[in-house]
Amino acid sequence: MAQTILISIGAGVAAALLFASLASGSLVAILLFYLAPLPILIAGLGWSHWAGLIAAVCAAASLAFVFGTFFFLAFLVGIGLPAWWLGYLALLARPAEAPSDHLEWYPMGKIVLWAAVIGALIVIASIPYFGTDAETFHATLRNAIESALGLTKPPSEGADANANRLIDSDLLAALAPPMVASLTTIIQVVNLWLAARIVKISGRLPRPWPELAAISFPPFTSVLLAAAVAGTFLPGIVAIISGVLAASLMMAYAFLGFAVLHAATRGIQSRPFVLGGVYAAVLIFGWPALILSVLGLADTALDLRGRAARKRGPPQLRP
Repeated sequence: MAQTILISIGAGVAAALLFASLASGSLVAILLFYLAPLPILIAGLGWSHWAGLIAAVCAAASLAFVFGTFFFLAFLVGIGLPAWWLGYLALLARPAEAPSDHLEWYPMGKIVLWAAVIGALIVIASIPYFGTDAETFHATLRNAIESALGLTKPPSEGADANANRLIDSDLLAALAPPMVASLTTIIQVVNLWLAARIVKISGRLPRPWPELAAISFPPFTSVLLAAAVAGTFLPGIVAIISGVLAASLMMAYAFLGFAVLHAATRGIQSRPFVLGGVYAAVLIFGWPALILSVLGLADTALDLRGRAARKRGPPQLRP
């Protein structure tokens, strides 16, 4: 028990340091900030969800001690509790119906869906900070973006002036909430994957490694996405909230699109190059994730993976 508490405190301090690295403003610091949930997830997956919860609280308390009480709530709501909850779900299991000595683990598809919902909720929770109505929200967010990009200063001559004219702060303010929700969803899933890999290498991962090609979403997911997309046509703050939820769910379907690719490329000799090229394209350009989202939606409607498996047939035994 004492060892678990010490590990939890150490994980919390590590998470707080990763979070605080953002203050330097460098590119490396931003990447480290994205990894802030990782120590909490490692503690939760490797030692128990209680260890993850202690780590989250310790990290929030450390930040509050150094930077002020606001950071306690900001870290706990935005990073600590979401990481603990995903780690808790990853270890959630119940006895299987048959055979009785096996466990039925919480499906990875539902965990990905939870990551999308959490990504949306984190952004939605921050909306009142910028304004409680659409006009105030967009105006405050636009001013914050202009201040961060230095657009509030008089444009200088030459290339800087041209760059300032090319940046539309109104467009950035409109795109920022759904983009942040999508990015938060990615960060949640990637950190969970990294933590599970690290814990598996150490031999402490209690659940079997899930198969990416087999993940699926509950039937209501597509209905929820359709309702979110329809909500974007409504006026006011409802449209903003709907856009955030729609973006995070589309990112979840992008992960489902990756699952379709993993299933469809089985048995193909060039599989590593195909998958590596797609992953690289999404990482570098970003927009190919929309194609994967469409692929995930198509699989939900048309069962693309099932058709590919039936076309491939059963595996052949080698003589």
